[in-house]
Amino acid sequence: MKNSFAIGIDLGGTKIEIALIDSDGQATENIKMPTQVEAGYEAIKNDIFQAIQALQMKAKHQIIGIGIGVPGQIHATDGTVIFAPNLKWENKPIQQDLIKMTKLPVLVTNDVRAAAWGEWLHGAGIGCQDLVCLFVGTGVGSGIIANGKLLQGATNAAGELGHTVILLNGPICTCGNRGCLEALASGWAIAKAAKNKIQEEPGLNTKILDLASGEIQNVTAKLVIEAYHEKDPLAIAVIAHMQEALVAGCVNIVNTFNPERLILGGGVLSNLPETLNFIQDQVAKLSLRAPSAKLKILPAALTKNAGAIGAGTMAWQTL
Repeated sequence: MKNSFAIGIDLGGTKIEIALIDSDGQATENIKMPTQVEAGYEAIKNDIFQAIQALQMKAKHQIIGIGIGVPGQIHATDGTVIFAPNLKWENKPIQQDLIKMTKLPVLVTNDVRAAAWGEWLHGAGIGCQDLVCLFVGTGVGSGIIANGKLLQGATNAAGELGHTVILLNGPICTCGNRGCLEALASGWAIAKAAKNKIQEEPGLNTKILDLASGEIQNVTAKLVIEAYHEKDPLAIAVIAHMQEALVAGCVNIVNTFNPERLILGGGVLSNLPETLNFIQDQVAKLSLRAPSAKLKILPAALTKNAGAIGAGTMAWQTL
């Protein structure tokens, strides 16, 4: 199987990455594209299928199967996406549809669960039997390795740490609840917090609005982070609030799961490297002594292609 590949797919709320993954967990060819959330399920599915076809042409070797990580809850037996709020999907049969379209075996899993698997086998989790991966991007997701096994739960929904409630009656989340970690610390939450403050204070002088060409609807997490690095007071306040929420979430993770490693990744955190040090310091102060005795908080090692590598590696392991 040395000359064979799996196809790994990281389906995110803003972008899709599809890659050829070899048996050593290395990504060779890859394709990136925006996620057409507003265009709907069929458009996204067809974009993925076209990219798969393009990679099959480049592979020149056998494709053993396809692994796809989706930001949501997945049915344990048939791979149906039960609920993926950032994609606006409910009960979408992506696994069965891709099997029919590609004539290949397909595995569908949670996206950060896939990334955690990749980090465990090929990244910051090598040699560790108990770890939690927390990824902060468009949303907030996690994957848990407990005693050398991927924690799946009774209904294949374990690890929804982004939807643990951090602030009772806090901001509404895409899941419909209030005060979730995702509603306080994700990319969309950062953008929303900045937009709300600008709307509350007309005429507010902020670099965020300058970067958004004066249009509130153009404000994104990326622009808020850029303004933060330029010392904009509003951006600093928004990011500080996000960091505090992440600390609360991480303390809960440590006290609940007693991991040897807590691996932090995702697009938001990769653009805020100082946040890692802040979380390390605060978690050391606030978590219980026994659960944090062996803890190391580390950045994700697979900074490129993490989700695709994880999904492809899971395909290698299970298909």
